[in-house]
Amino acid sequence: MLLSPERSLARYTVPAAAVLAVALALLVPDNVRLQDALNRALPSPADARVVVVGIDDASLRDYGRLDSWPRELYGQALNTLDEAGARAIGIDVILSDPARNDQRLADAFSRPNVVLATAPGEDSAAHPDWRSPTGVSALNIGSDGVVRSFQAAYRENDTASAQSKLVPSLARQVAVIAGRDVPLETTPRVLRYSRPDLERLPVISFRDVVNGNVRYSDLQGRVVLIGLTATGLGSNGLGGQTLRDVTGENLSGALLQARAVSSLLSPPFQNVPLWLTALLCVLAASAAVLARGLWGFGIALLALSLALPLWLANIILPGVTISLAAILGTALVALERWWNLRNIGTLDPLTGLGNRLAFTRAIEHRWAARTERPLGLLLVDLSGFRKVNDTYGRSAGDELLRDLATRIQTHKRRGDVVFRWGADEFAVLLDNTDDMDLAVITERVQRTLDTIAYRDIPLRASVGAATTTPDIRTPVELIEAASRSRYRMKYQREQRE
Repeated sequence: MLLSPERSLARYTVPAAAVLAVALALLVPDNVRLQDALNRALPSPADARVVVVGIDDASLRDYGRLDSWPRELYGQALNTLDEAGARAIGIDVILSDPARNDQRLADAFSRPNVVLATAPGEDSAAHPDWRSPTGVSALNIGSDGVVRSFQAAYRENDTASAQSKLVPSLARQVAVIAGRDVPLETTPRVLRYSRPDLERLPVISFRDVVNGNVRYSDLQGRVVLIGLTATGLGSNGLGGQTLRDVTGENLSGALLQARAVSSLLSPPFQNVPLWLTALLCVLAASAAVLARGLWGFGIALLALSLALPLWLANIILPGVTISLAAILGTALVALERWWNLRNIGTLDPLTGLGNRLAFTRAIEHRWAARTERPLGLLLVDLSGFRKVNDTYGRSAGDELLRDLATRIQTHKRRGDVVFRWGADEFAVLLDNTDDMDLAVITERVQRTLDTIAYRDIPLRASVGAATTTPDIRTPVELIEAASRSRYRMKYQREQRE
């Protein structure tokens, strides 16, 4: 059964929506802004086991520049932390410049629960006698200067070669010593935002740890990260680099590394697979097309709202991408409506065929080329149609007309066009048709329509045909010739009966 003009484009818009939705899923697989908003709105509590020992302004005033103070201070701090029962210790300070007392730190920097930071591109400690595990001190800084993610491992020399070596990150090494099994992979992980909370993520002064002025209960069984937290910046050596988190706040790298460790100790986020994202986009876009109207915006809002509970369940849903797919479906509905409105004056709403106005435009458009491509015309009418309407109602008549239109269209060739000519009449404009072709097509159509019937009411279809000849100078003359042929056909059949 033919579709009405209102629905006629759905067979095209639904596949188009599916294809565009897949393309959208491939082009926009990540929703950075949505993740930032969810990360800010739903902060994760920092792991209570993580403690930051900050090299603060007071420590720098007491011990001088960080690159020149005695390195045995690290040994003293590690002794205090070991006595307090710290489980894992990460030193987020690059100790790359050799010093005279490096040899004496071999014992302190060879402990299995201590992780030494290395610079990107380095995979071993600065001194050959240091046996503690190492990890690269790196975070992923976006083009806008915001740190949103980190990795458990980075490729050596930052190359994408399959043979390039994977270097574990500092946060990963500390988390492994703390008891978390973290695979060595380069997949970016969300850096969980956590509001400052001294009870959950306290910052202890490095100076106090060196001097032993700490409560051991605050450090027992904890994961400790030692790093620069001084606020002074500049070339005087009394400060360190600050980075921006998702809230726009400037924080020291040590505090962000502590968040990375806390993120690894928390249940990991799971990204929705790309194939599932593409499938959800296809469903959203197709549903928006089939629902019609403005329902696509409702589907878009639903996709965005689902991102919130899934985030709480540690699942990252690309809600923006799915929402855009739904809006894309709504845009296709609007395009379909525009197309229908543009063509409503030339389409028959019952059969979806062109109406009499469309026929007039088509024959006028093709008339100039009739010499090279002769035009043929079939006119079909149905006797008994009015009796079907009167006996069984208009719905029965509509069903009969759609059946008649379908039968005629089965004989349509490439370039031919079928129109609804009148209440029970149809016209077929034949492209590039001579007398022989016209006779064959007419016979086929007549043979198909001879079997048409509706219940107990006798029906009879008559087909008239004509083609352009030198004697036919206007479209009206072609129509009159086809009409005479049709009446002649009716008369001959009546005489035979």
